[in-house]
Amino acid sequence: MKTKCLIIGSGPAGYTAAIYAGRANLQPVEYCGMQMGGQLTQTTTVENFPGYPEGVDGNQMMMDLYTQAQRFGADIRMGTIVEADLSSRPYRFKADDGEEIEAQTVIIATGASAKYLGLADEEKYNGQGVSACATCDGFFYRGKRVAVVGGGDTACEEALYLAGICEKVYMIVRKPFLRASDVMQRRVAEHEKIEILFEHNTLGLYGEQGVEGAHLVKRKGEPDEEQYDLPIDGFFLAIGHKPNTEIFRGQLDMDAVGYLKTIDGTPRTSLPGVFAAGDCADPVYRQAIVAAGSGCKAALEAERFLQAE
Repeated sequence: MKTKCLIIGSGPAGYTAAIYAGRANLQPVEYCGMQMGGQLTQTTTVENFPGYPEGVDGNQMMMDLYTQAQRFGADIRMGTIVEADLSSRPYRFKADDGEEIEAQTVIIATGASAKYLGLADEEKYNGQGVSACATCDGFFYRGKRVAVVGGGDTACEEALYLAGICEKVYMIVRKPFLRASDVMQRRVAEHEKIEILFEHNTLGLYGEQGVEGAHLVKRKGEPDEEQYDLPIDGFFLAIGHKPNTEIFRGQLDMDAVGYLKTIDGTPRTSLPGVFAAGDCADPVYRQAIVAAGSGCKAALEAERFLQAE
């Protein structure tokens, strides 16, 4: 199969790119990836996306974008791109169903996956007290007690954000120190609502209608090991994200973590006609509205690239 524009990944970035590329008559083909609709499909209510004054269910918002992209002629397919050959144009790809695709332009919107501890309870309480985005979900815990897992700058930022909303914020840190920058360490240490639990690990979560607490262990494996339960209403993971860019490694410029590098604030990557949008190229903001905007820019760039040829 040949296409002017292949979009890899869905979510706000991929679907918005499909909307704009479809309206530009690029007849885009979009492969949705392993999680159709992206990370927002794991969120119950989205309250910070413009245009929804009462909030909107994450799945419903993604379905709205999907329907809108289809309306403008996007060929949206279930499935995952498993191989990419960017050695020459047209770029060549293979999907998990064996379909081979040749594309004149490519928009990569594969997103990033939050890192979890690997506890069964994280999946059990996903959307019911477990979150990997304080900015997205913190509002629901206004006046409540929450915990943030992690000891880096991201964890400190999440804890400080939540401290402005919540009654109490615990930081669960497995090491006896924070990895964060000095200024971030000082801010969390001095904040009256934040308590840092050093040398702590989470064994599990508990609750009937959602998270009501965490099973913790202090100094795991040591002679003075102590296990106890910590009552909380929300459990936030802040141990990093992994961009879903593995199939492009060695073919596109990316940082040490795997985030795609773009040129001069544009969605252009290190190869002509290849554009990146959304969280796969954004280690900083990771918000739906930012991803949607970058999807728009990527589609406009793809259109201009093809016109210039």
